[in-house]
Amino acid sequence: MQYPHYDPALDNRPLDDAELEDLDRSLAALPQAMNIERLDGYLTALLLDPQPLPKQDPSQWLPPVWGGDGEGDAPAAPFASGKQKKRVVMLVLRHLHAIACQLRDHAERWQPVFSVAESGEDEFADAEEWCAGFLEAAALRPEAWDPLFDDPVLGPVLAPIALLGGYDEGLDEATRERLEDPVERDALSRAAMEAVLLLHERRSELPSAAP
Repeated sequence: MQYPHYDPALDNRPLDDAELEDLDRSLAALPQAMNIERLDGYLTALLLDPQPLPKQDPSQWLPPVWGGDGEGDAPAAPFASGKQKKRVVMLVLRHLHAIACQLRDHAERWQPVFSVAESGEDEFADAEEWCAGFLEAAALRPEAWDPLFDDPVLGPVLAPIALLGGYDEGLDEATRERLEDPVERDALSRAAMEAVLLLHERRSELPSAAP
């Protein structure tokens, strides 16, 4: 299958709740696919990449959504059929376009797909999976993202995403305890949202870091 480039000019309908649940189920049925939260973070980072997404090769960023296309002569792996694969690709592209439109037209109303943790009668946002997806997208183009994470201004803004979505090896005990606190995770999750909005606002100022 030849993957379509993302075209922001297309008038794709955003997924309704039933379609979003269907996409989540379709991915969950695959052995190494992202869940819907991780996918949402992954797609958001792709849109914030300093290089415009329509200029990026879709064969580099679409297959990681479902865990890759396999090896050798198995272009449809891990899907049961090319039709199933095409359907998932189209749903992913529609969700990508919906995120892009939200950030472009109503950034103040943009809502990422986060988990919600319950503690007693309280509910807390938990963006661990979302942040992990964001970091997966950033890892595809380290030449573009590493300077942002190292930037003296943007680095601290992006730190909550790195902290929630990264590996916990090497963290000190105080940080581990912080990550186990649902109130702290909620605060970090909300800070991750603010990071996205700041990057979106400043995106035109970032170097393209084109390969």
